[in-house]
Amino acid sequence: MLKLAVIGAQTLLGRELVGALEPQDCSVLPLSTGALTVAEEEGDLVVFAPTPELLEEIEIVILADAPKDPAMLDGFTGRILDLRHDSNPKLEPMPLVGEWVEGHTAYRARPALEQVLGLLPHLVSDFSDVAGTHLRSVGHMGDQGLDGLMQQSVDMLQGNDPDTGTLGYRAAFEVIPQAARGNLVEVKVPVFHGEILILHLRAAEGASLKALEAPLGVKWIEHPPSSREVAVTAELLAHLSLGSEGRTGVLTLGFDPILWGILRPTLRILGLA
Repeated sequence: MLKLAVIGAQTLLGRELVGALEPQDCSVLPLSTGALTVAEEEGDLVVFAPTPELLEEIEIVILADAPKDPAMLDGFTGRILDLRHDSNPKLEPMPLVGEWVEGHTAYRARPALEQVLGLLPHLVSDFSDVAGTHLRSVGHMGDQGLDGLMQQSVDMLQGNDPDTGTLGYRAAFEVIPQAARGNLVEVKVPVFHGEILILHLRAAEGASLKALEAPLGVKWIEHPPSSREVAVTAELLAHLSLGSEGRTGVLTLGFDPILWGILRPTLRILGLA
């Protein structure tokens, strides 16, 4: 049985991870990032304060948040999976397919958008050009994103200028386009969970676009998904609307950055799904 520890189990991402891992064939040790508050000690999830001794028999440490003691993992000899949204960029991202590669001691989370774009050849056949818009929620930032948007919303409803310190930008009640990156434009939208990717596809010369059989973790639906539908499923929801003779098409993809972008690939790489 795989022995895991989740550091930051009191956070949004940590709670989701523990909830997804506990029914699997593994042993899960929920750890906080440091000393526990009274609220954490009395919460629904039993969380333990982290100490190096608790990690002695642990095979994999999953970082939902960083331990407050920088030396906490100094003597740890197992594997580390860093799932924080601001994880160490020098770490290699987890593979798109398959389980943990032998010889690798640490991975970081791969952005959900990157995972979605990697699926395109398995969703639609014979496309050449791709352009589109990514409607991005604050959910990918975990508690920081949710707390920041909620506080900004309260500030504005009370007639005050929102505090942008938590998120780094003004988010409440605003839609904010970013500078285009190649053929993709990111638009920050004021929702907690559920992201939408709207892609404009053009078929290769002499070919027509065609929807392929949905791969694992993807579900074709009969209408473009809403952010609400996406926020309550661990699947990527897909809808394809074809133009004349399939020469062009609009592919709408909906995914939750935590449920689909982190939990599913975590279970996969650990060999639990």
